[in-house]
Amino acid sequence: MKKFSLQTAYILWIPSFFGFAGLHRLYLGKIGTGVLYFFTGGLFMIGTLYDFFAMPRLVRESRFNSLEFFDEGLGREWASLVGGKPKDSIERVILRTAKLNHGITTPSEVALEGDYSIEEVRVKLEELAGKGFAEMRVRESGTVVYAFPDFLSKSGDDPYLS
Repeated sequence: MKKFSLQTAYILWIPSFFGFAGLHRLYLGKIGTGVLYFFTGGLFMIGTLYDFFAMPRLVRESRFNSLEFFDEGLGREWASLVGGKPKDSIERVILRTAKLNHGITTPSEVALEGDYSIEEVRVKLEELAGKGFAEMRVRESGTVVYAFPDFLSKSGDDPYLS
């Protein structure tokens, strides 16, 4: 994730008063409005003045948008322009699925929920188990499941294991 600085954004905002409007927006990855500000004098200074007060929010949004939500590496801002839906990270899908299933999940359930391959999910689940975030368990049927202690029921048992 690219770490955008509020201080740097304000420093790049200052040249707006000397005919170089939009530099702060270019820095924050808002290319379209940055170019628009450059050619219109910061929307005739109205946009520039607005940005002075909105800068903390603009920096937060840019930090969020810099996360890679897509396999292609497109940010959330570009996704909304082309009508796409951001793809949740594999960890987020795993945790959401585990929580919905009272702490127990399988690679197949996560793959179905998050549009990932079963192999991708299996590798990530094994990685999480190796780091101590999950436990690998085997049901009587021979199915491998992953238990997340944070989401397990009070007894900590998987009703399908026995």
